[in-house]
Amino acid sequence: MASRVHGRKRGRERGREQERERGRSARGSLLLGLLCTLVLASLGYAAWELRGIAADRADGDPARGTYQQDPERADKTAGAVLDGIVREDPEGATDGKAFAGGAAPANWRTTGWQPSDPLEARPAPAEPAIGALFSPGSDRDPDHHCSAVVVHSPAGDLIATAAHCVYGGGFRTNLAFVPGYRDGVAPFGVWVPTRIDVDPRWTEDQDPDHDIAFLRLRRPGYPGQRLEDVTGAETIAFRPELPAPARIVGYPNYSEQPLECRNTALAAGPTQLRLDCADVPDGTSGGPLLTDGRTLIGVIGGRDGGGDDQTSYSVYFGDATRALYERATGP
Repeated sequence: MASRVHGRKRGRERGREQERERGRSARGSLLLGLLCTLVLASLGYAAWELRGIAADRADGDPARGTYQQDPERADKTAGAVLDGIVREDPEGATDGKAFAGGAAPANWRTTGWQPSDPLEARPAPAEPAIGALFSPGSDRDPDHHCSAVVVHSPAGDLIATAAHCVYGGGFRTNLAFVPGYRDGVAPFGVWVPTRIDVDPRWTEDQDPDHDIAFLRLRRPGYPGQRLEDVTGAETIAFRPELPAPARIVGYPNYSEQPLECRNTALAAGPTQLRLDCADVPDGTSGGPLLTDGRTLIGVIGGRDGGGDDQTSYSVYFGDATRALYERATGP
């Protein structure tokens, strides 16, 4: 009798153990199924994201480093920016041309310049010839992802920015420039590319020594209007003498106004320059480095994608940058 009782106990225990094993197996299968579902969902989302990014890219002519923008696509981009992202407010605009071409720039090497104290970027007033680059669409970027600056040119339609702001896996087709941007307002309108020029060494392997781009722009709905006539422009300097007193200006990704910082621009090898200043975040790429008030000697980019939280870099504006500028302003 006792042996049968023990046998029943052992049988019940084996039964309970088998039930626990079946439970653990079922839970394991459920977890594995959930994991597979999550992985597949993630892969599907990633594929959807990549399709969205690819939809906003074009091959252009990578061997030459040039992209001619499709006018209809550009007009749609301008419409998307004006449809709930920014609003035009010409009443709030200053005279951009007068702003840029007023008093003669001071010689910062001898007068009127001091580095920021402390060496930290601070909010600054918006300037007509400096603005934010927008890229509406499904490219995973915030509304404005980079900065840019109007550069004097024969046609009066040119901006400079970092090459990584306009080319990565193809030329961005969803770009719009808002000069003087502040608090959701486009006081000088929304401008879109007609052409983008980068160095082929950037399109080939993203060489940081060629992280500079020039874009020719037009304003949809305003045929014949020239950007430089509306905003003024900075004068580009090739082979600038270093060290040089300078300031950087740019729009952080999630800020509605620019920031700036002043310090001495130094050579960082033969092909780069640097400016040490803290708190210059993402989104400022493509923003100008200026000396003597309005002379452009660099744009934030180059080494390490433009730098880190303590140092900003730019390509040195040597012969390669001059050649790119001449190509961008040519026929």
